Amino acid sequence: MDTMRSPRRRPTHPGAILREDVLPALKMTQAAFADRLGVSRLSVSELLHEKRALSPGMALRLAKLLDTTPESWLSMQAAVDLWDEHVELTE
Repeated sequence: MDTMRSPRRRPTHPGAILREDVLPALKMTQAAFADRLGVSRLSVSELLHEKRALSPGMALRLAKLLDTTPESWLSMQAAVDLWDEHVELTE
């Protein structure tokens, strides 16, 4: 699969997509987003600041709220996870 991303650049974390694109488009605060998802503000904050990986459960919640698929969110997270593991193995 060809992508426009440079293979030397880390894939975009799903939290960055939520932080930079989704929340501003929804004009929603982190607290309101957490409330709509039914999770803690801490969970959302850690995800948005890329301190937490996106779980399958969170992918399901996001898909339902945003009318997307959980697979799309999990695919983004898997790309980040694979990149991180590759970097660790090659260092």
